[in-house]
Amino acid sequence: MKLTVQEEAAAWYKEELELTNNTSLRFFVRYGGVCGLQPGFSLGIRPDTPEEPIMEATVNNIHFYVEDEDAWYFDHHDVNVYYDEDKKEPNFEYIDSTQ
Repeated sequence: MKLTVQEEAAAWYKEELELTNNTSLRFFVRYGGVCGLQPGFSLGIRPDTPEEPIMEATVNNIHFYVEDEDAWYFDHHDVNVYYDEDKKEPNFEYIDSTQ
């Protein structure tokens, strides 16, 4: 599994969350929400300290990551976080990594 964060999406997180350089931002599974990979769940975000990351990317001096405990959610998918020009916010694309 691989995590990719496009620069425009990283810039949005940095500005909207008022993150400073070298902050770590965790994507974690939460109950509820829409448009998730697994029905009934979606991704949340929060500044945190990595413990057992399974996917990582550093963009615009922000370290993005996913912890091992959330691996089940991704079910062998790569994750591309991109900036959606229409919605003016980041969005997630899940790509089957088994093919």
